Amino acid sequence: MNRKTLVLPAVVGLLAPVLAACGGSDSGSGDGDAIVVGTTDRFTTEEAPAPLDPAYAYDVGAWNILRQTSQTLMVQPRGDGEPVPEAAEKCGFTDTGSERYACTLRDGLEFANGDPVTAEDVKYSFERAVKINADTQVASLLSTVDTIETKGDREVIFHLNTADATFPFKLTTPVAGIVNPDDYAKDKVREGFEVSGSGPYTMKAEVDGDEMTKAVFTKNPNYKGSLTVNNDKVEIVSFDDADAMGKAIEKGDIDVMTRAMTPDQIQQLSKATDSEVDLVEVSGLEIRYLGFKTDAPTVKDKAVRKAMAQLINRDKLVAAVYGSQAKPLYSMVPAGITGHSNSFFNKYGDPSVDKAKEMLEDADITTPIKLTMHYTTDHYGSATKPEFEQLQKQLNDSGLFDVDIKGTPWKTFNLAERKGEYDVYGMGWFPDFPDADSFTAPFLDKKNTLNSPYANPKIIDDLIPKSRAEADRLSAVDILTDIQDITAEDVPLIPLWQGKQYVATRDDVTGTAYLLNSSSSIQLWELGRGVSD
Repeated sequence: MNRKTLVLPAVVGLLAPVLAACGGSDSGSGDGDAIVVGTTDRFTTEEAPAPLDPAYAYDVGAWNILRQTSQTLMVQPRGDGEPVPEAAEKCGFTDTGSERYACTLRDGLEFANGDPVTAEDVKYSFERAVKINADTQVASLLSTVDTIETKGDREVIFHLNTADATFPFKLTTPVAGIVNPDDYAKDKVREGFEVSGSGPYTMKAEVDGDEMTKAVFTKNPNYKGSLTVNNDKVEIVSFDDADAMGKAIEKGDIDVMTRAMTPDQIQQLSKATDSEVDLVEVSGLEIRYLGFKTDAPTVKDKAVRKAMAQLINRDKLVAAVYGSQAKPLYSMVPAGITGHSNSFFNKYGDPSVDKAKEMLEDADITTPIKLTMHYTTDHYGSATKPEFEQLQKQLNDSGLFDVDIKGTPWKTFNLAERKGEYDVYGMGWFPDFPDADSFTAPFLDKKNTLNSPYANPKIIDDLIPKSRAEADRLSAVDILTDIQDITAEDVPLIPLWQGKQYVATRDDVTGTAYLLNSSSSIQLWELGRGVSD
């Protein structure tokens, strides 16, 4: 069959999904009528005893589980745009200063077990996340909440401690998921892989030792919300690597392949003209960056970090490892988001050994500078190792650095980074919501998600609050540019690249064009069975 292209309306500067490489229609899943989705995300309690508690979870894999089960007051709409009510019947600011936000719950809302969902349950859920204050720093998304008021069983009023025009977006994130007080203690996390809520699905985990190998989602008969659920059962299966996942979709053992495919897999699927597997390409907001423990002896001097920023050649990095699947990024705020600015290019221009050498000489720093860059071997895909080999080569070829690289599995890497064990490390970021605040505050605000020692008072006390006060995000552009310019000057982080998002699917599965939303989150309810055109 000829290659297919599906073009959907583009919104807020983001490109619409493109569907390519269509094949026949005789594929099937490995378990009856369940739609089976593959992932290389791993879920373990070895290092994180409560990986699926909304008050603890703060990574894209765990959030992809919770978004199916834990209902939120608001939800991101199909495609893109402003949040719309989900568990709520209506929500909105009731003042002109974006400091009082009121929601009315849908009538008859129930948890999956039949218990009623009340305004007190919403209040309990938010206050619980703040009280637990997990070391993942997910509660920082609720930092602008001062007090919560309830009126009757259905009205919830959030009184904010400062103006926050992004608050409706925060209500779409799993930390804002409504939990049943009978299942979730007020002052401690819920350990293990059990989840319960009022979302479109219930979930049962299949576990091997301390690891969840499969999540089985069954349509929740008590669900009352804004989402249309197009299937009765979906399974998410974890694979050791992308090659094993690729073989499974070729055999028909799984129906959909998500993150993280290899660049070679994506290239092969994009070129195929006669295949039973389709490729869906979505212009993504995923970014990759280097992080620094800015008080570590090796990188404490800002000149060292600035020299690295001056040396890294993003064009060569992307071309060597990712090709057309990514593009160089010169700011933590990616292209396509209001407020994006190429601050690192404006500051450093083209890569230059001479300029980097001058920076280090002016700071009386002896070269070569010896340091280790750490990366995770199994969380962002198999291309991470060659990416860090390329970064290592660029820095060492300058003669100014003597860099080693070390890869570690995510379950160890993630905890070690939060404990401050790495001076330099590579991370990826999928936004909490599609706004510049989600690419700045999580890294630069108080209690940042990296537990970074970097703290700039102007950013924390002045610029972030001013940005959040602007309901019209275009009015916040100058403020956001200032944040990005300061980041380029101080270099607590170095943005590297912005990637596209891909889903591979057997061609009897429908709804894959909307499987990923603009925050790269999976929406399993969109999937169905049928024959692709």
